[in-house]
Amino acid sequence: MTPILLVLSLVLLFGLAGCSSVPAPSASSPKFDVDRELFPFESRYLLLANGARVHYVDAGQGPVLLLLHGNPTWSFLYRDVIAALKNDFRLIAPDYPGFGLSSAPEGYDFTAAEHAATMSDFVERLDLKDVTIMMQDWGGPIGFAVAENLPNRVSGFIIGNTWAWPLERTGHKVFSTLMGGWPGQVAAWCCNGVVRFFMSKGVVDTLTDAEMAMYLAPFADRHVRTPTHVFPAQLWDAKPFLQDVYSGLPSLSDRPALIVWGLEDFAFQEPERTRFEALFPNHQTVLLKNAAHFIQEDAPGEIANAIRGWHPAVNTR
Repeated sequence: MTPILLVLSLVLLFGLAGCSSVPAPSASSPKFDVDRELFPFESRYLLLANGARVHYVDAGQGPVLLLLHGNPTWSFLYRDVIAALKNDFRLIAPDYPGFGLSSAPEGYDFTAAEHAATMSDFVERLDLKDVTIMMQDWGGPIGFAVAENLPNRVSGFIIGNTWAWPLERTGHKVFSTLMGGWPGQVAAWCCNGVVRFFMSKGVVDTLTDAEMAMYLAPFADRHVRTPTHVFPAQLWDAKPFLQDVYSGLPSLSDRPALIVWGLEDFAFQEPERTRFEALFPNHQTVLLKNAAHFIQEDAPGEIANAIRGWHPAVNTR
């Protein structure tokens, strides 16, 4: 089977598998009910200048870690990392507009550039300083854009299974064309198929029903699923944004970086990891042997231990 047919088949397979369970909330109900046994953190909200109402977690005290998610996840992805590190760090995990419990303003197109601008405003509004940004998936380009916008507020990076430059590999281009094109749009609208695809193929250990429900919940109403297929389209459409981010990375190369990399990822592999190692000479690399794309699900304990051992404000205590 050709790569194009394989991706198309997987998108439709994971989408159609969920066609019988697409509950839609009423217009007057909350966006969704959070399972507080799985996610026992206080929900906070910040209304930004662009009209976005950003949901975030702010837990613990100490050096600031800003935890940025990708597609189609939200701050729930970091729940185990937050629980493991809250005695050592102040952990701030926002949801991008249209994801998790955050709301997007009218006219928001869910592009990477918009999310980067929103997160930059978020950091300034909270007056965060000496920030270490943890990034994975789209959190990479968005996080580096924030650092380039606010270089005096960002002191280091935790880089996990991401990238920060225009698409180069053929597989990524094919994936963008299909998942961001009509196959992804149809699967998303019909059956929340983009979420089901990513959260099934992106982990080594199968999620529990309760965990999967928390990833599906933000997009239970089919009319709010656009963000899930815009991000794959952005892999191609956001080339100017990605080029700007890449061009700015040399200005950040003096920052320390911890690279935590899942070796079972279908998306970002050794070429992306070794490029980051070259871009950030002052780096440490921890390879996660039993982790796929969503390293926060597969290896939260290993990640937390690596952060404690690497971060200078904690490892010298």
